[in-house]
Amino acid sequence: MANQNQNQNQNQNQKKNKEDFSLKATTPNISAGRAISGDWLPTAFDLVEKMQFLFVRVVKAKDLPEKSESQPCNPFVEVNVGSFTGTTRCMEKTTTPEWNQVFAFAKERIQVLVLEIVVKNKGENGDPNDNGDLDEFVGRAAFTIGDVPMRVPPDSPLAPQWYKLENQNGVKLQGELMVSVWMGTQADEAFSEAWHSDASEASGVLGNLALRSRSIKCSTSPSWNEDLMFVVAEPFDDCLFVSIEQGNNFKHESLAICAVPLKNVEQRIDATPPASVWYNLHKPKEKEGEEQEVNFSSKLNMRISLDGGYHVLDEATHYTSDVRPSSKYLCNPSIGVLELGILNAVGLSPMSKENRTNAFCVAKYGPKWVRTRTIVDSLSPKWNEQYTWEVFDPCTVITIVVFDNGNLHGGNKNAGGKKCEGPVDRRIGKVRIRLSTLESDRIYTHSYPLINLHTQGAKKMGEIQLAVRFSCPSLLNVLQTYAQPLLPRMHYLSPLSIFQLDNLRNQAAAITTLRFKRAEPPLSKEVVEYMLDMGVNVWSMRRARAQFFRIASLLNVLVSVAKQFREIHAWKNSITTVVSYFMFLIVIFCPQIVLPSTFSFLLLAGIWGYRTRPRCPSHMDMRLSQADTASVEELEEEFDSFPSKFSGENLKRRYDRLRGVAGRVLEVMADLATQGERVQSLLSWRDPRATALFVIFCSVAVIVTYLVPFRILVFIWVTYMLRPPRFRFDIPAVPQNFLRRMPAKSDGLL
Repeated sequence: MANQNQNQNQNQNQKKNKEDFSLKATTPNISAGRAISGDWLPTAFDLVEKMQFLFVRVVKAKDLPEKSESQPCNPFVEVNVGSFTGTTRCMEKTTTPEWNQVFAFAKERIQVLVLEIVVKNKGENGDPNDNGDLDEFVGRAAFTIGDVPMRVPPDSPLAPQWYKLENQNGVKLQGELMVSVWMGTQADEAFSEAWHSDASEASGVLGNLALRSRSIKCSTSPSWNEDLMFVVAEPFDDCLFVSIEQGNNFKHESLAICAVPLKNVEQRIDATPPASVWYNLHKPKEKEGEEQEVNFSSKLNMRISLDGGYHVLDEATHYTSDVRPSSKYLCNPSIGVLELGILNAVGLSPMSKENRTNAFCVAKYGPKWVRTRTIVDSLSPKWNEQYTWEVFDPCTVITIVVFDNGNLHGGNKNAGGKKCEGPVDRRIGKVRIRLSTLESDRIYTHSYPLINLHTQGAKKMGEIQLAVRFSCPSLLNVLQTYAQPLLPRMHYLSPLSIFQLDNLRNQAAAITTLRFKRAEPPLSKEVVEYMLDMGVNVWSMRRARAQFFRIASLLNVLVSVAKQFREIHAWKNSITTVVSYFMFLIVIFCPQIVLPSTFSFLLLAGIWGYRTRPRCPSHMDMRLSQADTASVEELEEEFDSFPSKFSGENLKRRYDRLRGVAGRVLEVMADLATQGERVQSLLSWRDPRATALFVIFCSVAVIVTYLVPFRILVFIWVTYMLRPPRFRFDIPAVPQNFLRRMPAKSDGLL
């Protein structure tokens, strides 16, 4: 009886966990207008709930009082709505300041009836952001919030007006203030530039990328014949420095150097070899400030080119969001529009000791990254922000991640046991959506679980509500992409090795990290690395077990066939055995019906599977990721730094080498599982357009294989496969391109 109760409790816990991590359909209050018009412009903010804001634009002031020449007027403005206060920048030594700043106050948080705009004079040691006694009151203007007009685009913006300043008793004073006050929504043009009362955004070289050729024996005319590849970003203002050195890896000295400006480098978009050029070498400076010696007879022969025919991956291959070549001349026109509405999050876990969570979202698709405002001190933040991307390939993935802003309230100096130089933005959860799994012009509104995996296990950190729509004006343009190569043509004409791809990806990630570190507000290195899945190719026992079970689930089909054959052989069911024997005789004496029967079965299976096709996007699967069964020791190994932090040099060297090799094995396992799952997805309607194409192909194949004799088909196939190399194509065939674009279960892995 005790065992039975224990089993029931386990079943209930499993059911509860399944419900906690499941994807839930939602019905938000959105207008859901048309996605695109004839000029590709989306309907503004139709995928998010409308939020009303009190907008205050402080333009300028005039005739402000000035005490004396020794005490000039340093005015700034405070906009007060109850406990919320917005402050303009301080304008020094002027009585006619111009601010032109906008403040937005969420209406749902307004609990007062009066808006007060106060002009103050900063004292000698005063701070405009500090409500101290050093700031002198100059005057104010008050507005009744109930009388503020409502403005909804495309209404014209409200014109600012001059208001006479008054004291606390309502007596008119010297000086006037130009402001405009109105009620609006996030569709207002001023929303993006406004200071928000419920949000906060904290402020806050690329290192030299070096590659070394192999060493050769001492010679007056050395020859290397090696390819070294770097990632460079436009504009090409930097120089490539080449140094010839002698010595070993521990001690070496430079013999000659050469600097090549990238602006003078040949740019190519095809496989044509670049020109070989002799470059003059210079003797390096021995002391700081010494001029370089020009008369140096040595030269270096190099082929240098900026290759725009490749696509530089800065993210995991299975989750790529852009496959276009680097050169804009080779890019095809867009095929559609992706719209994302980030509505809100509920049930977020507190991320600090004060039970605070300052959440913001980062979304990435292609080269465009977007970041929402930070909602401070809220476990149920509401963003209601909408973003739009152009889509060039439907077989791509958009990534949305929720972070806790570590730059507020002192930040978090030590997150996850790692010593950091500054505050850390801690991850809350990630969502990935593959565009090919979305039906055209349909709005998907779901609540996605936010799962955070750390050394103590997987934990649900809350849920985020998203609205997604993929719109394409021409279905034919979308279907044509399924027959095209996934990567640009140069990847097949002159393929790169896996080591080159990894090296280029690390370089691209470093450049991306630097770019967003200089942004305002900046994105930390931890945010960029988590968005790009930089640790996905490092060994992990949990991920290895997940890939193994993916392969095992594919082999279950073969196991089932073998089991069925054993049952037929053993005459476990006489009727089944007799029917199977007669089917075998039909195949032997009538082989021409094998292919029509096979394609007919696939056709019927595809049509039958349309009833049970997936109706919602894929999401993180706990069981598929083996996150619910991973031990603490395995997770500590997964989150261990690379190289390892464990002591013992020999143990550390062997351990890191094992992890590096195991990471390669893990990639092979993942690729094998992905290929098998792509075959399964042909009839799963996971990608509705691809399955529809395959079903149409099956229907045509039924007719062709029925009318054309089997021997003729085999003859054509063998002749085509054994055709001379001169009649073959440099790029993959259409069936291979089609299969590579099929979705796999990798989208649901943590």
